[in-house]
Order: sequence, then structure tokens, then C-alpha cells
Amino acid sequence: MSEPRLRASAEVSEKQLVALLRAHAIALPSIDDPHFADHFERFADARVVLIGEASHGTSEFYRARAAITRRLIERHGFNIVAAEADWPDAAQIDRHVRQRQPASWVEDSFKRFPAWMWRNREVADFTRWLRRHNDALPTERRVEFRGLDVYSLGASIREVLSYLDQVDPAAASAARRRYGCLSPWHEEPAGYGHNVMLGQPSCEQAVTEQLSALLAQRLEYMGRDDGDFFDAERNARVVMAAEHYYRAMYRGSTESWNLRDRHMFDTLRALLEHRGADARAVVWAHNSHIGNAAATSMGWGGEFNIGELCRTAFGREAVLIGMATDRGEVAAADNWDEPMQLKQVRPSRPDSWEQLFLQAGHPASLTEWRGDNHRELRQALARPRLERAIGVIYRPQTERQSHYFQAILAEQFDALLWLEQTTAVTPIGPRRIDETTVPDTYPFGE
Repeated sequence: MSEPRLRASAEVSEKQLVALLRAHAIALPSIDDPHFADHFERFADARVVLIGEASHGTSEFYRARAAITRRLIERHGFNIVAAEADWPDAAQIDRHVRQRQPASWVEDSFKRFPAWMWRNREVADFTRWLRRHNDALPTERRVEFRGLDVYSLGASIREVLSYLDQVDPAAASAARRRYGCLSPWHEEPAGYGHNVMLGQPSCEQAVTEQLSALLAQRLEYMGRDDGDFFDAERNARVVMAAEHYYRAMYRGSTESWNLRDRHMFDTLRALLEHRGADARAVVWAHNSHIGNAAATSMGWGGEFNIGELCRTAFGREAVLIGMATDRGEVAAADNWDEPMQLKQVRPSRPDSWEQLFLQAGHPASLTEWRGDNHRELRQALARPRLERAIGVIYRPQTERQSHYFQAILAEQFDALLWLEQTTAVTPIGPRRIDETTVPDTYPFGE
């Protein structure tokens, strides 16, 4: 796909654009201020609010997202938090916050790289709040915490087998035979894709047959499984999607990216349908997933994402909120599967969107461009400019090539949360939280 045409906003000078950003920005108090989330209530009429982050290792992004989500839950009835996390790991948080199980997720989940992305103090703080919020509600009204991602091949296989062992041992034996095709690759699924690329048979038919066999018994299982079928079905779908994803990895990054985001969108839609007519979700994911890919170099290269799919499916009932920062500290690694480090985030490039928000002069702000009241700003933002994205890997020495891409901000997001200087998340170790003996301040030591 070719890069979109430049809009009429091209004649707006950079100085004028900075002035527009300054005029339209709403200055925000500290994230810990009870009024921080006040101005985000303007998005509460949506069915799905997608909140991004410019990195996976920045404390302020997690804390701001949690504060906004708390407000949407408490005052506006949002009842699903759907995160860019693996389904089985997020399910442990979900069981804790909805069914008063111990917080064993700190001990038992999010063990694979990058563990700090979800096993950190910021997430623990939010889950502790969510459990307390849910405790006052009847079971059917409790807020869910769910995972959207596709990486949990081995864990999802184990969850499907565990479910079938309880409801249908004969079917469990058949599932073990089918999933046996993938048994060498549970912990190293990328190796499976590599072997298939080299000519070994794929397991596509086996995992598809297993999902079909599970769905064929849906009514029988749902009648005697105490409501666990939905979880088992989603895990079986993860296995099928993961098998496809790890094969696609070796055919090209665009195909594997699209498979992953399609799966995340399908999971979100399934969560909304399963919850019922009153379902409303907040999505937590990286900017690269929740911003409309069609307005970025990703989309111009053939990739789509969950933000674009939500905008297409839900229209104005989906709100896309990005986040950005100029400088500070981030938790990230040099390469995949390498140790986490605390890295310094370089000040933003002079030709980036971040630099314009920096020049606007607000240390923390919310800027929205939806609706007729913001038409002038939206037109001014309708031009390509560089934007930074840091995932779980940060390579400052090659920052331009590794972390910047072109984006038309007016079409990528509906609003942007700007936090000028930021700090890294605080990882927590794989320790069990025993609420009978551990103080309420764990793991914060307050």
C-alpha cells in the first residue's frame, strides 16, 4: 500500500501546530490525585475504550491506565479489562479478583519473557483494588480481567487437558493424542515453526480437530462443568491460533502480526458477547496495537491491528487513546529473552510528534480531537510525522531505525495522554501472596 495523501493541513506551520496543541490540551494533575481521571469521563459513552502505551516498561503508563480504568468501572459500569497478556496467566488474575482465590498469580503466572510486563507492582496494585471492588458485588456483576494474546501454546494445552480430565476423561485421552503432535514444542514453540518451515509436517489439522471436538460437546459440557467451558474453549482457540502464528513467523512479519491482532480482536469480541448486552470493555495494550494501524506506516505496509478492527466493527463506540512521553527511564531488554535492564529513554527527536507535545509546555495533559469542536486541531494533525514505540526491547543506539515510525495522529487515535517525563515499572518476584499472613501493603512495603 502506498502512503496516504497529505491533507490540507500541510500549510499549518509547526509553530501554529504547537499553539493549537497548547490551546486544546487539558493540563492534568498528578496520577495519584483523585481528580486525575476526571477528564477521561468524556469517553464513558463508548462500548470499548482502548488505552495504549508507548512502552511496555513505564510506570506512569500503567498507573494512568489503571486510574482511568477504575473511574470507568466505578462510575460507568465497564465490566471487562482485556489486556495484551496470555489468556491462562490473565485467568489466574481473573479468578483472584472475581472468586476470592489467593493472589497466586504472582507466584504461578507471567513467568516467561518479558515477566516484568505484567508481574510488576503497578499491576499488583490494580488487581488488589479490583478484588476489593468486586467483593462488594454479586458474582454476576464482578469485573473480569482477561488476556487477549496468542503466545501461550503450552499453557493453553495444559488448561484444555485439565478441563477435559474433569468433565470427560475419554475426550481428554483423545485430546492428548491430538496435542501430542505439539508436545516437543510446548516451551519452545518458535522451534515448531522453524521445523515446519524445513519441511516437517504441521499440527494444523490436529489442533483444528480438537477445537471442533470440544465445540461439538458444548451443550453437554456446559450442563455439568460449573461455567468453565468458556475458559476451555478460549484456550483451545489460543492453541489453534498459536500453532498458526508460530508457523507464520517464518513466512513474514506482516502475516504473523495480522494473525496475532486478529486473534486479539476475536477474543475481545467473544468476551463482549459472552458477558451479554451490558458488556463494556477497557483494553490495555501497546500503542502499536490500539492505535488505528491504517494511519501509520504499519498499515501502509499491509499490517492491521486491534484498534483498526475495533474502529471498523464498533465505529464511534470505540475510543482509541494513545500515550506518549519525551524522556525518562524504562524497563526493557537489549534483545528477546535477555535480562531486563533499567534504560534511559532519550529525549524525543525534533521531527517527532512527541517533540510537538513537549513544546506545547504541559508536563501532563490530555488532548482530544474527536468531534466538531476539535476540527481545526484534527485537520492540523492530519499529516505524517515520526512517532516513537518502545516495546520490551529498547535499543537507544539505533533508536531512529528501531523505534520510530510514521503516523498520522489525527486518524491513529482519538486522544493522546502526554506525560513528559516517566520512570520504569517495578518488577516483583515470583513470591506467593498469602493474605492471611502478608500485610495489605505487600508488595509495596508502604
